[in-house]
Amino acid sequence: MSTRIVAESGFHSPGPADFEFPPLFGEGTFFTKPMLVIVLGTIAVGAFFYFAARRSTLVPGKLQFAGESVYGFVRDGIARDAIGREGIKYVPYLATLFCFIAVLNISGIIPVLQLPATSKIAIPLFLAVISWIIYNYVGIKRQGFGGYFKNMMFPPGVPKAIYPLLAPLEFFSTFIVRPFTLTLRLTFNMFAGHLVLLLTILGGEYLIFEYQGLVGVTAGSVSILFSIVLTFFEAFVQILQAYVFTLLSAIYIGGALTHEH
Repeated sequence: MSTRIVAESGFHSPGPADFEFPPLFGEGTFFTKPMLVIVLGTIAVGAFFYFAARRSTLVPGKLQFAGESVYGFVRDGIARDAIGREGIKYVPYLATLFCFIAVLNISGIIPVLQLPATSKIAIPLFLAVISWIIYNYVGIKRQGFGGYFKNMMFPPGVPKAIYPLLAPLEFFSTFIVRPFTLTLRLTFNMFAGHLVLLLTILGGEYLIFEYQGLVGVTAGSVSILFSIVLTFFEAFVQILQAYVFTLLSAIYIGGALTHEH
């Protein structure tokens, strides 16, 4: 019986189609599930910092302590390390960026939502463009338009014979490669991680309910248990990717502020 069901239905592995969502309010509307995750994530980050700072006391409560811990981590572990003393003025942006990406990533393992919004390339691209605008703006403001491009494309201490090769590479790296690597690294990690989770969960469910024998139940149970372990690992990767995106943004800002980079 189980063999006949398998032959008729088969297992359809998850793929890119599982990341396409119809409008939540029916045809003719445009508000989709990824948009909902973004709205909820924005509200969550804003509410977290608002309530953490609303009634600040010398002896912080749990929420204030959590807010200060996140802010302190970004300030000391990212801004100061990557930018230096001037990094303090960029902490509000970097802390918001880190928390926003982390929340959108974590939404992939939250029941009901179960979608990392950053697996949709438009969202990491938009965030990468913001960082791109900031580091180029501060670089031009600090060094002047001509000085910024000169120091970027023709760094001192390099043999002039290498400039014809180095200059276009540096320009291409700064203006094209950096925002796209920021975008693709985050997008592909979230896309691949969520896809693997879908595969282990749906595959386990299929084996348990379609094969219905000892082998199917055993294999399906192992797959489900593995998905639980994988969920914790995915949570670690989601936070790590938020950190990497924020750290690289800080490094690019720090590089733009120096005259030799």
